[in-house]
Amino acid sequence: MFVFKKSVSFFLLLSSFILLCSVAEAQSIKKIRTIIVDAGHGGTDDGAHSEYRGSLNSKEKNVTLAIALKLVAELKQELPDVNIIPTRTTDIYQNPREKARIANENHGDLFVCIHADAVNLRTASRIIGHRMETYYTVRNVGKGKKRKKIRTAHRHLVPIREYYKLPTDRKGTSTLIIASHKTNAKTEALEGSEMQFNTEANDSTLDINYESPEWKASALLYTQKYFKRSYQLATDVQDEIEATGRNNLGVWQRQKGIWVLQATQMPAVLIETGFIDNYEDERYLNSEKGQQEIVESITRALIKYKNQVETPQVGINTSGLNSK
Repeated sequence: MFVFKKSVSFFLLLSSFILLCSVAEAQSIKKIRTIIVDAGHGGTDDGAHSEYRGSLNSKEKNVTLAIALKLVAELKQELPDVNIIPTRTTDIYQNPREKARIANENHGDLFVCIHADAVNLRTASRIIGHRMETYYTVRNVGKGKKRKKIRTAHRHLVPIREYYKLPTDRKGTSTLIIASHKTNAKTEALEGSEMQFNTEANDSTLDINYESPEWKASALLYTQKYFKRSYQLATDVQDEIEATGRNNLGVWQRQKGIWVLQATQMPAVLIETGFIDNYEDERYLNSEKGQQEIVESITRALIKYKNQVETPQVGINTSGLNSK
């Protein structure tokens, strides 16, 4: 009977909390004041490397930095009232935890991570010449104690082969968000921060028991909030990318953890701008035109998202979400 009453009390408390969160969100308009822009990889971490025959020998870290720097400049111009903070502006290595720390300590409202995609390439070969090779055959001569092995040398031409990687046929842009069930790291990020859940009294000095069911339920609610908003932003990015004529590869839930998406205390997306090991995509990603087109698409998506969240919305449809 005691257990039953305790369970009822908890669910009543949880229901009340959900109602308070819904009312609070409906009554307040979320302002986008700070956007964090992250250039994936860097320094000793090259990321993906184009290795197919005829490639530009591109490194992902250079492509992401070039696009991220252009995106920061574009956002500062188009959103002058928003604080735009890059995680890196030069070719340096940052641990993913450091990237998340930069975003959290600057109280980001959005985290936008720039990457380039890649796949395992098939290997092919071609004959580039011939060389003379010697091989031997052995035969037995005689019987008994007089039996011997006779080795005979033979020479013949053998082809000289060059092995190389084939570029992938896959091209286009996709956007990743953390899977809705991947809540552990996101919860830990909330637990390890000074961020408190809004209460009716706005009590930021509340002594929270992080092991309590109430806290875990609250953390999960916030995680779901980030998930929906991340999906909303990711969808906006993909829509704008598709409008340029590029392949829209969709929004994907990443089943394997990505720390910069899990540990950031804000909606977060990772944009796979294109395939660095595709012939067309690699040249597009390295061109001024391609980089600027991607930057303008992301900027339009961020402006659209900002307008959406700063205006009361009806719900977000996540039925078209993919898993990866």
